[in-house]
Amino acid sequence: MEISYPIPKEVSHVTSTLRKAGFEAYLVGGCVRDILQNISPKDWDVTTNAKPEEIQSLFSETFYENDYGTVGIVNETEDSTLKVIEVTPYRTEGAYSDKRRPDTVTFHGKLEDDLKRRDFTINAIAYDDSKGQIKDIFGGIKDIEDKVLRTVGNPLERFGEDALRLLRAVRLSTDLGFTIELDTQNAIIEKASDLKQISMERIRDEFTKMLMTKNPMMGVVVCQKLGLLKYIVPELEQGIGVEQNGDHIYDVWEHNIRALQHSADRNWPLHVRLAALFHDISKPETRRWSEEKKNWTFYGHDVVGGKVTEKILKRLKYPQKIVEVVSSLVRYHLFFSDIEKITLSAVRRIVKNVGPDNVWSLMNVRACDRIGMGRPKEAPYRLRKYEAMIEEAMRAPISVGMLKVDGVKVMEVTGEKPGPRLGYILHALLEEVLDNPENNMETFLVKRTRELAKLPTEELKKLGEEGKEKKEEAEEGELSIIRKRHGVK
Repeated sequence: MEISYPIPKEVSHVTSTLRKAGFEAYLVGGCVRDILQNISPKDWDVTTNAKPEEIQSLFSETFYENDYGTVGIVNETEDSTLKVIEVTPYRTEGAYSDKRRPDTVTFHGKLEDDLKRRDFTINAIAYDDSKGQIKDIFGGIKDIEDKVLRTVGNPLERFGEDALRLLRAVRLSTDLGFTIELDTQNAIIEKASDLKQISMERIRDEFTKMLMTKNPMMGVVVCQKLGLLKYIVPELEQGIGVEQNGDHIYDVWEHNIRALQHSADRNWPLHVRLAALFHDISKPETRRWSEEKKNWTFYGHDVVGGKVTEKILKRLKYPQKIVEVVSSLVRYHLFFSDIEKITLSAVRRIVKNVGPDNVWSLMNVRACDRIGMGRPKEAPYRLRKYEAMIEEAMRAPISVGMLKVDGVKVMEVTGEKPGPRLGYILHALLEEVLDNPENNMETFLVKRTRELAKLPTEELKKLGEEGKEKKEEAEEGELSIIRKRHGVK
């Protein structure tokens, strides 16, 4: 297998600088694995026989803040963005007594020993970009060709060094579409409980990367089959074998992971994928048999699910914003389903509950829920009607409620009592604002209120009714535009 992928100048600058100074330099790890498959690498890693201080002396912009000798070199790319290339000295490692990090790290001059410590054969390939030479002493290229993931050497030893590799194996196989080799699978099953010793932050990061692949459903399934899921999200496993009603052709477990897969098929963001995966997380605990209906009920699974989702995401150390948004989407995923019965006020409540920024994400979770049931996509007219109602509910309200003064303020300023004149004044003020939105300021409206209060009731009534008619015309015009845009009545 040859490499024809063009190496970026900011990367080749690092390797050539090291070689000019008399050191060896190889591209290594995931970037070599990717370019062998003609995939654009997200990160670039270099290994060398130079020591950390020697690496730093050759480059102006560097940082070194770890115990493994890795030096970050900051270079500018051709499009003037900054790129970090990580350079790590050849090293050997001592025992991993905490199953997370080596007790000792020794820097020395052999590439072979450095490759030997790496996790998987496909990540243990080194490439000399100056000569076009590949160093592949563990058969990584053949494994890439065969689409197989296996550890370097004994899998029990590799997983014993860093238990996060258990989850990384599933994530990589999911991302690349590779099969995990049988001995490696068996070692994952045997070592699965070691995942308990890994920080939730590291687990969260690998889990997130897996969810953001093109086939996260397969990743979650493999995690469950190899005994890892119980140490990440055990609540999901409770849905296995939990039958639902006639509308659903899958059990709760498969429904959730199929909903997740649809979110990936649509390339939706992380918060939608998490909400799709967890939207029915609490159906098992809320399931009850109804003699009256002769089927299962799941009353309250949305409310309970929102709380359970919040607990899961906090346990996994997700940022508070993700926790709030995802748990809210799960809590309110059972929003309207009958366009003939749902009212605009109910839609407004949904917008208020999840927030205007998240209401379209809620629609996406609904789509995932429907596909996860094994049903066809939303009927076009029904979907357009939902979208029109949401847009209608989210538009700026054309009513006296938008004014910067209210009835209480009008009474305070004018001495008016509750009654028709109060309404006339407010609608007359509304006409001023509809014509000139910049007039919607308290100082202007208070001044105009005093003027209006001096008018006879009949004249004031006429102005108020004109304002009310203009409001209705503006509202109907805006709604007509919205409905026309969505092709609904």
